[in-house]
Amino acid sequence: MTASERAVQLVRLAAQAGADKLADDIIAYDVSEQLVITDAFLLCSGTNDRQVQAIVEEVENRLREEGGAKPVRREGQREGRWILLDYIDVIVHVQHEEERAFYALERLWKDCPPVELPEDINAHMAQRARGTA
Repeated sequence: MTASERAVQLVRLAAQAGADKLADDIIAYDVSEQLVITDAFLLCSGTNDRQVQAIVEEVENRLREEGGAKPVRREGQREGRWILLDYIDVIVHVQHEEERAFYALERLWKDCPPVELPEDINAHMAQRARGTA
């Protein structure tokens, strides 16, 4: 079993929304073989609490307007360090970069196949690394 088309569509919309708010290290995994509660995880991070909140707001807006989806559960909003948005088919994790490094969710899900995202999703990171952003 692989992630549904709907899950892949939502992951790509959420990834683009995160990229539009300059989220870092945007990656997605097809976790449908490992979990029964969801098909895919999207992970991304922000450099500060304010950016984490902005990413979450953009993801929610984009998925509502373009994907017709609302989260059934939202956790961590008050702290703004690790916000989880549960769309049933997809779970979006937006973490402050310190939480991202500490919890390293990538290690837990590295054996799951990645969901292919557009190449330009993390383009701003490459620009920053070259010193042009």
